[in-house]
Amino acid sequence: MTASETSPEAAGEPPVTAGFWALTLGSIGVVFGDIGTSPLYAFREAVSHAAQKGAVTPAIVLGVLSLILWSLFIVVTAKYVLLLLRADNNGEGGTLSLMALGQRALGRRSWFLLALGVVGASMFIGDSMITPAISVLSAVEGLKLATPALDNYVVPLTLVILVLLFSVQSRGTARVASAFGPVMALWFVTIAVFGMLHIHEDPTVLLAVNPWYAIHFLLNHGMIGLVIMGLVFLSVTGGEALYADLGHFGRQPIQCAWFYLVLPALLLNYFGQGALILAHPEAIENPFFRLAPAPLLLPLVLLATAATVIASQAVITGAYSLISQAVQLGLLPRFEVRYTSETHAGQIYLPRVNLLLLVGVLLLVGLFRTSSGLASAYGIAVSTTMVADGIMGFVVVWKLWNWRAATAAALVFPLVVVDVAFFSANLLKLLEGAWVPMLFGILMVVVIWTWRRGAALLIEKTRRTEVPLLDLIKSLEKRPPHVVKGTAVFLTSDPNFVPTALLHNLKHNKVLHEHNVILTIETAQTPRVDPLERVHMESISEKFATVRLRFGFMESPNVPRALGIARKLGWQFDIMSTSFFVSRRSLKTAAKSEMPRWQDRLFIMLSRSANDATDYFQIPTGRVVEVGTQVTI
Repeated sequence: MTASETSPEAAGEPPVTAGFWALTLGSIGVVFGDIGTSPLYAFREAVSHAAQKGAVTPAIVLGVLSLILWSLFIVVTAKYVLLLLRADNNGEGGTLSLMALGQRALGRRSWFLLALGVVGASMFIGDSMITPAISVLSAVEGLKLATPALDNYVVPLTLVILVLLFSVQSRGTARVASAFGPVMALWFVTIAVFGMLHIHEDPTVLLAVNPWYAIHFLLNHGMIGLVIMGLVFLSVTGGEALYADLGHFGRQPIQCAWFYLVLPALLLNYFGQGALILAHPEAIENPFFRLAPAPLLLPLVLLATAATVIASQAVITGAYSLISQAVQLGLLPRFEVRYTSETHAGQIYLPRVNLLLLVGVLLLVGLFRTSSGLASAYGIAVSTTMVADGIMGFVVVWKLWNWRAATAAALVFPLVVVDVAFFSANLLKLLEGAWVPMLFGILMVVVIWTWRRGAALLIEKTRRTEVPLLDLIKSLEKRPPHVVKGTAVFLTSDPNFVPTALLHNLKHNKVLHEHNVILTIETAQTPRVDPLERVHMESISEKFATVRLRFGFMESPNVPRALGIARKLGWQFDIMSTSFFVSRRSLKTAAKSEMPRWQDRLFIMLSRSANDATDYFQIPTGRVVEVGTQVTI
């Protein structure tokens, strides 16, 4: 496969039409919420720490501004907007899509790429807890400027908003999402205008475009400069969302929104904050809200709250999508998935994930209580994901786009170096709060590792006692059991061996159905599978056939709907005369195991918490027969 086969040009970019502008507006609402609300706290935190209770000097302001501007240019614009948006996996983006793309480029499963994908995905989920907490909290803190007496109500009000936000997730996001674009467009125009209103107070801030001010700042501040880089990184958090949402909006709408509205608005606002602080150093307390004239302060707080809620919503739905992909790829046990839209399969709600995120967000707000405190915890998760994206991006550019290794390295290596520098800077905040997302990320990695290892051991153990399917068919032809009418579908992971449910049906019921289908469900390394390639049927004997269903890792595995396609292949599928036989395993710890005892118990707990297979594959419960087996691991 060549670069042109995977590039957006090969797939066909949408023409510049009304649909294109609708996608552009939609991307403004969903893609840029996180990075768009960074001006609320990023510049303030970096300058405050650089001053260290001393005076805010022009060198500090210009140095921090230059670092922020060039971070936006290099990390977001060069890496994500111009490079990785071209690395689409059948039109889809994101860490797991990039992992699958890299493995396809290598032509084999790579444990290194799998590890990068798992770490990146785990850290993204950690970011899904911190973003709502810091975004909403920083917006509500603006109330203190309007009415200082409300200081004690900032945290309670933030908690109320977050509880309401998570409580409405089950209703779906379709209605709310329609307003995302216009609200965020208003947000970006507002912050741009307020920034422009103050640039004239000290136009020297425009000199920050010169990268020498960033370099000079780092050279003169030593270790403190590295600490400040960790805070400067707050200005680019959310940059990875540009790539993650590629499949929803397309490359050109995202690029158009970034270059023509989002990036200019961010630059103008940061310039305005810098000029304001140089002219009025006391404004360092909260330079963003100080940009607004007094009569417009309260409306700006309300608009900022709406923008942060939108940013949080986008991250939450992104977490749902990522975990759903992880389940499809076999990285996590099955979670209950509820579909909140009859027309958009991607609009899903995961109850248990929603509850876990809510608990995590509330704990973060209660633990840190201020956006400045949360700023110390923020960044490490995103920077880790960005490092993983950069390394996997190199594999794609080198192997899939057929670039020379040296040329690919010359393009990607400088970007990865910048990511590693930011990752190192964020590590310095480990004891101040960065341990929270790191701990969560490590726990997620342990869960994924345990699930994959336990599942592999379980398959290996059950394989030892399984009977080859062809051997059973020959045995049944010699000594046929009693045959009953109807069709029996037996779910299994390997069609070459007899499903456990079929063996138990023959052993206990001593009957065989007139038609028996050995059904295997596979997850492709692509986001979606063409419906014409969904079903593969093969007749083995008069009474037996195998059916393989293939779903993309971003698709909902609807088995009855997929089997309906089999009618075109000659199988008269009728759900009312079909019984689905599913094996339900009861796991027990073995006396000797290849995994440590704690990992055995964790795997068993994960297995018990997994959603029922019939619900996950959307099989009508009235047509299901469950056969229980006990397995030690």
